[in-house]
Amino acid sequence: MSAGSCLRSEDQFLCSICLDVFTDPVTTPCGHNFCKNCITEHWNVNIPCKCPMCKKVFYTRPELHINTFISEMVSRFRQEAQQKASSSSSKQQAAKPGEVPCDVCTGTKLKALKSCLVCLTSYCETHLEPHLTVSGLKRHQLMDPVANLEDRMCMKHDKPLELFCKTDQTCVCMLCSVLDHKTHDVVPLKEEYEGKKAELGKTEAEIQQMIQKRRLKIQEIKHSIDFSKKDADREKAEGVQVFTTLNESLERSLNELIETIEEKQRMTEKQSEDLIKELEQEISELMKRRSEVKQLSRSEDHLHLLQNFLSLKAAPATKDWTEVSVYPPSYEGTVVRAVTQLEETLSKEMKKLFEVELKRVQQYAVDVTLDPHTAHPKLILSDDGKQVNHGDVKKNLPDNPKRFSHCSCVLGKQSFSSGRFYFEVQVKGKTDWDLGVARESINRKGQITLRPQDGYWTIRLRNGNEYNARNDSPVRLSLKSQPQKVGVFVDYEEGLVSFYDVDAAALIYSFIGCSFTKKLYTFFSPCNNDGGKNSAPLIICPVNQTE
Repeated sequence: MSAGSCLRSEDQFLCSICLDVFTDPVTTPCGHNFCKNCITEHWNVNIPCKCPMCKKVFYTRPELHINTFISEMVSRFRQEAQQKASSSSSKQQAAKPGEVPCDVCTGTKLKALKSCLVCLTSYCETHLEPHLTVSGLKRHQLMDPVANLEDRMCMKHDKPLELFCKTDQTCVCMLCSVLDHKTHDVVPLKEEYEGKKAELGKTEAEIQQMIQKRRLKIQEIKHSIDFSKKDADREKAEGVQVFTTLNESLERSLNELIETIEEKQRMTEKQSEDLIKELEQEISELMKRRSEVKQLSRSEDHLHLLQNFLSLKAAPATKDWTEVSVYPPSYEGTVVRAVTQLEETLSKEMKKLFEVELKRVQQYAVDVTLDPHTAHPKLILSDDGKQVNHGDVKKNLPDNPKRFSHCSCVLGKQSFSSGRFYFEVQVKGKTDWDLGVARESINRKGQITLRPQDGYWTIRLRNGNEYNARNDSPVRLSLKSQPQKVGVFVDYEEGLVSFYDVDAAALIYSFIGCSFTKKLYTFFSPCNNDGGKNSAPLIICPVNQTE
């Protein structure tokens, strides 16, 4: 019997054996109709002959004849069904690549609407109708169209995979559950489906949450980019302004220097010109007198010479030029004074810049407290963890890997592994101290060396006036004034550690190009008492941002 065709909802034209429209319908003596080929094959297998519908037994095989009335009705019904199928097919879409095609369509394969797990066949809308209208087919299990329906059958028992073995985490059929998986935890496929679906829903929600977090992180990064761009634009604008001011000051100082030098030269030239003019005037007067003297001296008339000698003009008044000299102007110190003045201007601009910079880094102020578990036994910490000084007497404290055993040092409780942070420490009244940050993995036992390669970035004071930056080799610092309060700023990603004189708003020293990969802690050493000369404590101060 061929596969099912397009049918109406009436089932009177369906063979109860093949569940399809009659082909060569015949009627048994008991009055039931079947396809001739269907009932013949059924009786060939089942002896004695029995009606599949009413179970009436025919001990003599009945002779079957085509029921012409039903045959005509079926023929008419097929024509109507074909017209309906043709009309319906014209409205349906052909299966596209990647879509499941109808297994029944001949010629152009239409897109399947459902797949039957019993028939192992996919149907378009037209060919699906019997499964929606015929009572026997309604019991079949339909699902969204899928390809390779054979994969849904047990390869060993050729039965639908209806169960799930939780023990082996595999799909099984009914026979599998009572044979190969008899002692296993087997549940209906739907039950496991619901559980897995709920689990997938939870996973989907978790993934969605992860996606949302990453979207928020993207927004955060974009905000950081915008913030960074604003900072860069502001920094460039301020840089242009500062260097424009410095350039104008430089040009102004250069012009003033040139004007000063030229003014001195003009005054020298004017003085020289006046002297030359005066000398030329005297020369002119002397030349006239010389002419008169010469003319009178040539007279041979005794009376004339004597009479005119007395009336000869008196010698013109002349200056004694012996001591008169023109000295070139002195330019010594002119350039030095101009550069000194420029340096003062530059210092003022630098102070303004440091004030702005200090105000910015103070925005990253953090609350730092001292960790008593790291403090050397001779150090005395205040109850609030904000002050530390040397007490001379070694306390009996339990040793631990965190505690400094030889040097009078202590770390802050807080650790930093990213971003920027800033804190301020009062060093007033002290003659010796060390201050900065340290890596978590530093050596805390025995003698230690405060240098970057050993995990320390610090500056120090010794003997009340010797300041050093503890780099790979000590760097002597020349400070205009002694800091009373020191600010420490760290940019972890930039690899920067800067120290400031807070009151003077001046940069003391910066470690640049540092490579931070581990946690950093704030580092303090009040140093020894030195007979009471260095008894003042180091005090962690609240940060009051400069105006």
